[in-house]
Amino acid sequence: MPNRRPNPKKKKKNGNITRTRNQAKARRKAKRPTTAKQYFSMSEREQETWDSVAHVITRMRDLVSRTKASKEFGVEPSLVVDLGRPALRKKNGRYVATKTDRLLRVLTVLGSKGKKRIATRDSRQASLVGGHWSAVQKYLQIGDDSALLKFKKKSVTDANGRRHRLLTNLKELDRLGSFGVLRFESMYAGGAN
Repeated sequence: MPNRRPNPKKKKKNGNITRTRNQAKARRKAKRPTTAKQYFSMSEREQETWDSVAHVITRMRDLVSRTKASKEFGVEPSLVVDLGRPALRKKNGRYVATKTDRLLRVLTVLGSKGKKRIATRDSRQASLVGGHWSAVQKYLQIGDDSALLKFKKKSVTDANGRRHRLLTNLKELDRLGSFGVLRFESMYAGGAN
């Protein structure tokens, strides 16, 4: 019997070979966007990858391991390190997320003129937007406006330093909700059109 080596071009049943090659290719051409213009010049796939890296780092702040968080969002742990390095540090030989970061996030914000996309370079601003969306959903689903009270007169600062006031007016929220404008898929730009 001749010695057979596996054909590297042949796809395995679970797709490991293909996935590994695609991820290696993505890692080689992956770039860390620092402006909204750079983010929107990326392909849709690259934007999704970048958003996933931001999600992984956010999950790591909840003390979830990099490997587990990466699996949740379908991103290679090494790609998280490559792209998210400014938001990570090593502790006892393992990567952990820093308390805050300056990675670019393109988010959908709900203001007085409806939804709009903004780019922010502050994880605290992204958390504020996420908390606001949660409060809006709580109000629309069960009518509880108590969570919205902490967002009265609050605004989010984008990457250019412009401030965007968060919507807390209940009549306006009801109006936008009745038109179906406040469909909640994701506050990240890719999923909240």
